[in-house]
Amino acid sequence: MKNSAKSKPSAKLLESYVKKILSSRVYDVASRTPLDEAPLLSKRLNNEIWIKREDLQPVFSFKLRGAYNKMSGLSEAQLNAGIIAASAGNHAQGVALAAQTLKVSATIVMPKTTPDIKVAAVQRLGANTHLHGDSYDNAYERAIQLAEERQLTFIHPYSDPEVIAGQGTVAMEILQQHPGSLDAIFVPVGGGGLIAGVTAYVKYLHPEIKIIGVEPDDAACLKAALDAGRRVSLKHIGIFADGVAVRQVGKEPFAVLKHYVDEVITVSADEICAAIKDIFDETRSIAEPAGALSLAGLKRYVETNQISDQRLVVIDSGANMNFDRLRHISETAELGEHREFFFAVTIPERPGSFKEFCKTVGNKPVTEFNYRYAHDADAHVFVGVKLVEGAAEKTELLNRLTQMDYAVTDLSDNEMAKLHVSHMVGGRAPSLTNEVLYRFEFPERPGALLNFLNKISRRWNISLFHYRNHGAAFGRVLVGIQVPHAERSQFRHSLDDVGYPYWEETDNPAYQLFLK
Repeated sequence: MKNSAKSKPSAKLLESYVKKILSSRVYDVASRTPLDEAPLLSKRLNNEIWIKREDLQPVFSFKLRGAYNKMSGLSEAQLNAGIIAASAGNHAQGVALAAQTLKVSATIVMPKTTPDIKVAAVQRLGANTHLHGDSYDNAYERAIQLAEERQLTFIHPYSDPEVIAGQGTVAMEILQQHPGSLDAIFVPVGGGGLIAGVTAYVKYLHPEIKIIGVEPDDAACLKAALDAGRRVSLKHIGIFADGVAVRQVGKEPFAVLKHYVDEVITVSADEICAAIKDIFDETRSIAEPAGALSLAGLKRYVETNQISDQRLVVIDSGANMNFDRLRHISETAELGEHREFFFAVTIPERPGSFKEFCKTVGNKPVTEFNYRYAHDADAHVFVGVKLVEGAAEKTELLNRLTQMDYAVTDLSDNEMAKLHVSHMVGGRAPSLTNEVLYRFEFPERPGALLNFLNKISRRWNISLFHYRNHGAAFGRVLVGIQVPHAERSQFRHSLDDVGYPYWEETDNPAYQLFLK
């Protein structure tokens, strides 16, 4: 999505930020991180690619820059009153280290779903932690309440000019470190603080350099705001890239971005996983999903625009990720790189049909094969195949199967199929009536399931339940429930009352083929 704003304010807005950036005191605590060339990616993508290594900061994220710049400019009275912030991770650690350096007390309000590793990291830095609610929004509201009650100084994670200026020092370093001219800088977008600082600095000094924001396709708050011409709040957001899972872009960042950002690209979770693998292959470091976001956007940009021989920078914004998420990421990276193909195929239920199907697939490595007898006529099989040559190989295999009169359904982009159905193939209930299927994100905390059951199961029968978690703050849950047609509206009201994000999957082809 390209920003088509016709009129821009005077350069005074950018100039004011540049002055703040140049006078920033971030280097009291932050490192001047390297800008590393990426030879493997450069060769593969036929462009000169550089990675800004903000994962090497003392708290493994750029957030320290903005937090310290804001706090170092506060009055003695404001500091002595105490600092408070709301965060689920990176901003929390930045504020905690800044407070430790300035020798002031800090309280961080964190959602109850925050992984223990992040809570412990904040506590090790000397800050007090206050766990409240299931989401950042809940923690933010509580932090504002406590700030008013206790007269504490609130440090916003992104919508503050001093925070934005601190993050803008990333751009200052990039321009100082790169030996020549640049064509584009790709920046991860959450609330917008980092990209606003980068945009202000770069566009003031080198307006010809493109600034391209990258967002997850299920948490694209900047794209939504640019499309609407105003800030909007997303109803539901995905939490895979938790570092950028923000419902609404910040007011202060949007004042810059609505006029000066060149383009916003959205990418899938699969593409983010592939980018995490790319960064590991290049640097032997593991980026968090938000940290690899900008590289996923660069790859999409290069493929879409068929560009070559350009000088492109991505910002690896952080590396704060739980170890137990790596299994899911490694499994999914092949899909993001178009190196694995998931599909459902219908074959005759007769002797020899499996052999004929396998001969049609050929010698391709099979990564998944799930089947259970359903009825005498046809068999539905869930298959995963490793692709050596990417998308072209997938197209060739699809054409070959179709020519052999196999009914094939591509499930590579079907989130429900990959997360749940591949583990459930074979479970059917032919006599079941009035079943509807919903996918949920349950908060990972005691009582989450009981809360759901108290509001749903006493009235409607649960006919299917499958849970998966990959070390995130939310578990993925697939639920089948028997709801008569006349009660569907009341049922949806009950789901809204539960308060968990949900998506109906009753018409999902994977459900129809394997579970119904």
